[in-house]
Amino acid sequence: MSATRGKRVRCFVRTRPTPYFAKELIKFHDDRKTVTARIPKDDRRGVVNNQQLEWQFKMDGILHNASQDQVYDEVISDMVMSTLDGYNGTLMCYGQTGAGKTFTITGATEGFYQRGIIPRAIAQTFREVDERVEQAITVRISYLEIYNEGMFDLLSTLPETITDTSPMAIVEDENGVSVKGLSLHVAHNEEEALNLLFEGETNRAIATHSLNKNSSRSHCIFTIHVESRSRTQSKAAYTVSKLNFVDLAGSERLKKTGSSGNVQREAMYINKSLTFLEQAIIALADKNRDHVPYRQSKLTHALKDSIGGNCNTILIANIWGEAAQIEETISTLRFASRMMCVSNEPSINTRYDPVLMVKQLEQEIRHLKQELAMHDTLSNRAKVSYDPLSDSQLTELQRQVHLYLNDNLDEIEILNIRQIKEVFGMFKGALKNMETAME
Repeated sequence: MSATRGKRVRCFVRTRPTPYFAKELIKFHDDRKTVTARIPKDDRRGVVNNQQLEWQFKMDGILHNASQDQVYDEVISDMVMSTLDGYNGTLMCYGQTGAGKTFTITGATEGFYQRGIIPRAIAQTFREVDERVEQAITVRISYLEIYNEGMFDLLSTLPETITDTSPMAIVEDENGVSVKGLSLHVAHNEEEALNLLFEGETNRAIATHSLNKNSSRSHCIFTIHVESRSRTQSKAAYTVSKLNFVDLAGSERLKKTGSSGNVQREAMYINKSLTFLEQAIIALADKNRDHVPYRQSKLTHALKDSIGGNCNTILIANIWGEAAQIEETISTLRFASRMMCVSNEPSINTRYDPVLMVKQLEQEIRHLKQELAMHDTLSNRAKVSYDPLSDSQLTELQRQVHLYLNDNLDEIEILNIRQIKEVFGMFKGALKNMETAME
């Protein structure tokens, strides 16, 4: 896969299975990409009103009553492969609370076939690692939670994690965005990676309200970090990439959830951060906007590489297709359509090992010296040394320069470039000494 400039974000719609699907309000077209949503007319506004009743959205795919297998194969499988080739990738699940985001991204524990995207991606990653025998691939795992605008390491409870009392912070450098203080854990196989996922899941913040008995109260980013080096070539270049799985907390309407107290406070933080995310998306889609407000929230700042950066990015818009949830469904589809206007610039992330780079440069210098020596031999030139001048050679050159400046020598014997540079340096020093003496 070659680098692609201006590659837009791909968006898919997934419906939560329900026996009460509102067929009269939501229609999926035969192309499996277009969805039409409508709301019932509000008679309280009178006979004549300008209320919009119907919207049409075109996505990259409709996953209606789709199995976990279908979702994974159609949406994420190719992105895992490109991550192993050195490209960054991000999968985001967005939608109202209770629409099935966490089920999509992590799955359920009831059965093997209910596994979500992350366990399947882990399995595919390690299958591919085993097949790429010519590459030495290291896989690391991190799990970040953003809760009430605070950042927490969901793997900090592991005994091997180095405790750091300093607060976590989002930093930017030439390699992109990263979280300072977030622990990385090497996973040697699928089992170890899954254990890290399960460890993080047990530390997540959840709560119960009227729409969801296990509602996620935070945004979580599970990341697979991949470092790939060649086993067959001693090259200084190697690739590093990351695959982010972003489980966004669901937007909530407090009048529907009936939340109060701490759960209400959490909902306010969730809705605020999602609003900032949408503002960043709108700014990115507007070609006339120079400034994108990434730093308004921890979420948008952490996702800077994923929205408008160098990632292959995919959004799954999870909707709850019942009549009572039609307003939230339309809001989710609007967000997805705006997301499709965002362009990223995926590129292979190449790094260079400084130790191997020095060795390669030293080897290149030796080869160049050998070529110069061969050239001198074929040109019948006297043997020329291209090594740094010794102390005795510098002393002799200084003597010749002194004689030349006093008209006691017609020519200075020059054999290589190093001598020319030293002679000019000596001339410069002699000139400064003369200026000092005249003062």
